[in-house]
Amino acid sequence: MAAMLLPTGPDGLRRFTRKSLAALERRILEEQAKSPKDCFDAPKNAGPPKPRADLEAGKQLPRIFGDIPAELVGVPLEDIDPFYYKNQKTFIVLNKGKVIFRFSATSALYIISPFHFIRSIAIKILVHAYPFF
Repeated sequence: MAAMLLPTGPDGLRRFTRKSLAALERRILEEQAKSPKDCFDAPKNAGPPKPRADLEAGKQLPRIFGDIPAELVGVPLEDIDPFYYKNQKTFIVLNKGKVIFRFSATSALYIISPFHFIRSIAIKILVHAYPFF
């Protein structure tokens, strides 16, 4: 299976919005519709897809993305890892040091959506680079 290439550079980073959440849910439904049981042309020795090691949570954003604009620091962004972008309900947040934090896009406690102001405040506190650490 060919790897999906996402745009690199600061243009590859897009805000996570309600429209992008709806598009993500559509992609997940499409992936579930064409399950691996239905694919007879899939290679027998191919294992399940894996996340990219350079885009793990807690690691710095690769240099290929360049300098990120100040307005994208500390805000939810669409996931840039093809593994998560394709079939996982996640989003990422970058701090000033360009460290990746990955969060679930499902509702917390079944009532707090990813766009709720309490959740956005908690995310900003979590990704803040504290000067005493």
